[in-house]
Amino acid sequence: MPVYDYECGICQFRFERKQGFDEEPVAICPKCQGKVRRVLHSSPIIYKGSGFYTTDNCKGNHTEEGKKKKPDKEKQKEK
Repeated sequence: MPVYDYECGICQFRFERKQGFDEEPVAICPKCQGKVRRVLHSSPIIYKGSGFYTTDNCKGNHTEEGKKKKPDKEKQKEK
């Protein structure tokens, strides 16, 4: 079950409530009986693995466009 943060508009009291997704949000402050609102928090985004940026996790065998380079031995054979 997710935990939601609420803040009272009158006394600025902050509290948490563990609620299910289908439950009604809390509307009344437990301290002063004023109107409360749900506090929204930004979620961090974490990119893991390769493929998001061409500079991420580069081992030296990729070009700036993300395509594989040919090894030096193959380049010498082509000449």
